[in-house]
Amino acid sequence: MKTREEADSIGKKTVPATAYYGIQSLRAAENFKITNLKIHPRLVKALALVKKAAAISNRDIGLLVERKARAIIQACDEVAGGSLQDQFIVDAVQGGAGTSINMNMNEVLANRAIEILGGTKGDYQLVHPNNHVNMSQSTNDVLPTAIRIATIRMLEEVVAEVGRLEEALQKKSREFDDVIKMGRTQLQDAVPIRLGQEFSAYSSAVNRDRDRIAASIEDLVVINLGATAVGTGLNADLEYVNSVTEILREITGLNLRQSENMIDATQNVDALVGVSSVLKTAAVNLSKIASDLRLMSSGPRAGLNEIDLPAVQPGSSIMPGKVNPVIPEVVNQVAYQIIGNDQVISMAAEAGQLELNVMQPVLVYNLFQSIEMLENALETFIDNCIVGIKANRERCRELLERSVGIITAINPHVGYETAGRIVKRALEEERSVKDIILEEGILSAEELEKILNPYEMTEPGIAGKELLDI
Repeated sequence: MKTREEADSIGKKTVPATAYYGIQSLRAAENFKITNLKIHPRLVKALALVKKAAAISNRDIGLLVERKARAIIQACDEVAGGSLQDQFIVDAVQGGAGTSINMNMNEVLANRAIEILGGTKGDYQLVHPNNHVNMSQSTNDVLPTAIRIATIRMLEEVVAEVGRLEEALQKKSREFDDVIKMGRTQLQDAVPIRLGQEFSAYSSAVNRDRDRIAASIEDLVVINLGATAVGTGLNADLEYVNSVTEILREITGLNLRQSENMIDATQNVDALVGVSSVLKTAAVNLSKIASDLRLMSSGPRAGLNEIDLPAVQPGSSIMPGKVNPVIPEVVNQVAYQIIGNDQVISMAAEAGQLELNVMQPVLVYNLFQSIEMLENALETFIDNCIVGIKANRERCRELLERSVGIITAINPHVGYETAGRIVKRALEEERSVKDIILEEGILSAEELEKILNPYEMTEPGIAGKELLDI
C-alpha cells in the first residue's frame, strides 16, 4: 500500500496515500477504539454545512482567497451530500471535546479541496486543514453548532412519526368506541370503560409528547458559531462573527440565531439535556402503552384476550402455534435504553467544567442513539402493531358481566352496605352480581338493564339516575 508521510506537533506518521483523512484523524482512530462506531452520518453532514458557511464568510470578508474558498465549498457540498463517508474514521466516543471529529472533517475537506485544485493529497501548502478549512473557528463552536443542526433534523423526523402514531391511535379509538369492557386500577376490576376511551387516552398522551419534542427544537436554534474557543471570539474577525450565522441559516433553511451570550452557549449543553428529557418522557409513555397492549392481549385462552395483536412471527421454537407480542416487547426495551441514555446525558452535561463541556462526544452518541431508536420503534409500533389491532368484543363483554366491578354503577341504587354484601356473596359463590341482585329481588331485570347501560356507565353521571329514589 502506498503511503504518504505527515507531521503534526507530536511527530510524524505514515498515512495511506489514497486517504482523505490525515495524521490527526489517524492518531484519534488509534487512540479511541471504544464503540467501533464512527461519527454519525447526520453529524458529518451538519459539520460539512458549518464548514461551508465559514468558508463563504471568510471569503466574503477577504480572509480566504477565492480559489481556495471555491474548492473548500465544493468539498463541503460533496461531503454534505454523502460522499467520502468512509473517510471519517474516528470513534464516536472520544476524549478531547470532539477535536478529533473536527480535525477529521478539516483533513478530509482539505485533501479533497487539494484534489479539486489539481494537487496531491497531503500537500497542505495548497489547502491547510487548520489555516484554511478551520479558519476563524474552533472545535468548541463548530461542533456544538453541527450537533444542534443534526439534532433538529433528526427530531423533525421523530415528530412526524409521533404524529403518525397519534393518528393511528385516534383511528382505533373511533373503531373501538362501542366496545365496552372492564376498566382496571391496580390490576383489579374497577368500573366499566370503553376500549375506544382507552385508545383515546393513549392518543392524548402521544399528542403531548409530540408537542414537547417539537418545542424542544426551539432551544436548539440558538448557536455559538463565531465564539471560537471559549466564547470570546478570539481569532475570528468581527465581520465573520456578524455574518456567519446568517450564511448558515440560508444554507440549512433553519431559523438559526446567534446566542446573545456566546460564553454561556459555549459552556452549557442544557438544550440537549432538555431534548433528552422529552425523549425520555415520550419513551415512558410509549412503554406504558406497549405494556397495556401486552396485558390486554394476554392469553389467548388463559389471559385477558380483550384484543388481538397482529401475528408478525412465530413465538416459540418449542411451542407450536405460540405467538408473542414481540413489537410491544421491543418498544419496552427501546424505552429502557432511552431512559438509561438520559442518565448518561445528564451526567455528561453536569461534568462540563468552566468554559467548555468536554463530555459532548458521549452525550451526542447517546442522544443520537435515543432519537434513532425512538424513531425506529415508533415506525414498527405503528406499522406492525397498532394499525392491525382487533378488538375481541364478546370477550370484553363477557369479562365485564362476570366482574364485580359493575357494582359501582349499582351502588347509588342499593346503598354501599348492600352493594358490599352482594360483592362478597358473588365472589364466594363465583356468581355474577346481576344473578344475585335478581335472586334477592333487590332490582328488576328492567331496572338493571337501564342501570347497566354501557354508555351510561362510561360517561359522567349516575347510570339509571331516573330510577333513584331520593
